[in-house]
Amino acid sequence: MTATAHRPSFIQRMYHWTMEKSAHPHAEFWLALVSFVEASFFPIPPHPMLGLMCLANPKKAVRYALICTIASVMGGILGYGIGFFLYESVGLALLGALGLTDAFPPAACYLREFGAEIILIKGATPIPFKLLTITAGFIHMNFWTFLWASLASRAFSFMLVGILFRLFGAPIKAFIDKYLVWVASAFLVAVVAGFLVIGALSGDGKTKEADKCSGATLESIGLDRK
Repeated sequence: MTATAHRPSFIQRMYHWTMEKSAHPHAEFWLALVSFVEASFFPIPPHPMLGLMCLANPKKAVRYALICTIASVMGGILGYGIGFFLYESVGLALLGALGLTDAFPPAACYLREFGAEIILIKGATPIPFKLLTITAGFIHMNFWTFLWASLASRAFSFMLVGILFRLFGAPIKAFIDKYLVWVASAFLVAVVAGFLVIGALSGDGKTKEADKCSGATLESIGLDRK
């Protein structure tokens, strides 16, 4: 096997670079930077870096999580601006480079139909937050709705990790590695189920809208842009 076959990919190199910054003397700055850029264009999420820093210093875990939350929301504002003002010139290229072009039309449709609910639910999951921020700007989603929903979802995503490390210290790492995604997913499934039940009882047709959005295309959302 040639040496080329063992050459790490761009994503792998970025991941290793991010992990190295967790031990940097100015690690908090790098954590903030990674959280900021990930919300608009950087491919590596800050969660692994946050976990390593919390593991090294559990007493500062909540501080680290707060840094992630604030920086990610600020980066989300940048992503929103890209979608709002620069979608054709910058947003399309970014989505293509990140492999999110096909995911964009359904995301735009879902955001139009469900608004803050999608930010709250998907912003707290491994689904790329940058997809939501750029899309929200593209559809001209109400900025203040976008802002508070982003803050809530990012706080859930990061502060849960920080609080667990602060309360239980390093031993919580094994639990987080094994169960955190499942616990968070179960909570979010319950939230989604609640929205569906409310929608069904009120007869607002959200289930039909969700079915429509699953087949959305770039042409359909482009022609219907607000």
